[in-house]
Amino acid sequence: MKCKILFSALFISQFLFSQTDLNNVIKGGELLLSGLSVLKISKTNPKKDSKVIESVCVKNKLSDRITFRIVKGDVDGGDIKKELVIPKDGKECLFVLPKGIYTYEIVLSNKEIYKKGEYKFEDDVVITVKEE
Repeated sequence: MKCKILFSALFISQFLFSQTDLNNVIKGGELLLSGLSVLKISKTNPKKDSKVIESVCVKNKLSDRITFRIVKGDVDGGDIKKELVIPKDGKECLFVLPKGIYTYEIVLSNKEIYKKGEYKFEDDVVITVKEE
């Protein structure tokens, strides 16, 4: 009888300790997740308020190299002009580009204009140029 009481006391005590450890693990997990969510919120908000784009990348899937040009006219008369020469199956990027509407031009290696238009850059983007 004493053996059963001793065994049940040991079993119950082990069970109670397990619950406390489980509670501590759950509380720790909650703290960790709330901390990560705060970090995520703090990282995403500054991008929306930013006036620049971190990166604009252009991939070339055509059979020859291309030249990608963008121009943004400014009210003060200061134009922003950027040019990328992208080899076949290559990728080039522009970093820290002011947000806004840009006129783009894709020129083939034989100086023929492949595509021309306007694009509103608001966020990081990867543009893939391929045959249509």
